Amino acid sequence: MRYTYCPNCGKKLSQIHAGDDGMVPYCEPCDKRWFDSFQSCVLVLVYNEYDEIALSRQWYLSDEYMSFTSGFIMPGETAEECALREVGEELGLDVEELVYAGTYWLEAADQLMHGFIGFAKKKELVLSQEIDGASWVPVTEAERSMFPDRPGGPLYEVYHRFLEMRRVSDAKRND
Repeated sequence: MRYTYCPNCGKKLSQIHAGDDGMVPYCEPCDKRWFDSFQSCVLVLVYNEYDEIALSRQWYLSDEYMSFTSGFIMPGETAEECALREVGEELGLDVEELVYAGTYWLEAADQLMHGFIGFAKKKELVLSQEIDGASWVPVTEAERSMFPDRPGGPLYEVYHRFLEMRRVSDAKRND
């Protein structure tokens, strides 16, 4: 979000120099700089002991493609806490292991996605009202159901990081 008016007093903002950040919106009456802000979200690939990934569909995003669990980080919540909460709320799963898989900027939505890879034991998925459908999909078949890959899309970045993690794990097991 780019600020034009002060969220505190409603006055039109001017510009002030803020060191290395250059010119930023400034409210003189409040003596406050208003740096651009954006939403922070999580994207969580959940897998189980049977080499399956939990994919879900949300009606307002697509009636055809599926994705990983995602959601907005709430004030006071860490990205890790949000990832665990969203998986529990949307799929009814308890994540036992959670690995950070990087950050991804979504230009079109002004969102910073925090990617995670989580392990949960397989059980029946219990869906929230936000989810139209979900299922455990074999890793080798997941790409057929997922949103198409696109430049800068975090879904495939996290998916390929997971595949690499599996290769490393398999190689260590075979040594």
